[in-house]
Amino acid sequence: MKKAKSKEANGKLLTETELELMTILWRLGEGSVADVIGQLPKARDLAYTSVSTILRILEQKEILKTRKEGRGHIYIPRLKKNDYEAKTVRHVVERVFDGTPMALVRQLLDSGRLDENDLKELKHLIDQAGGRK
Repeated sequence: MKKAKSKEANGKLLTETELELMTILWRLGEGSVADVIGQLPKARDLAYTSVSTILRILEQKEILKTRKEGRGHIYIPRLKKNDYEAKTVRHVVERVFDGTPMALVRQLLDSGRLDENDLKELKHLIDQAGGRK
């Protein structure tokens, strides 16, 4: 049964708040509830119990693992940020761009949010990808 839950969690994207907390843990590498709260923006009003509950849910989904330390737990990402980014891009390509990665790239280029350095890096990545084939 646990495998089915894990498989289900692996297929879904994180909620906005789950992603916010995971982003903090990816940056820290690991942390307690207090560590995560300490990294939230000052204006973010999220109670200790809410953060604790969300982290436990992420543990149940096998996105985090824990280690007991003193009276609390240290939360450690099991899901790598790069893996989540790749899954999210696949999801966006399938759902928003009708399974056409070029439509995503075209939209990204048309958005005007890429500067000259970004374009140079993108060209370099395309050249590398072309060399692999």
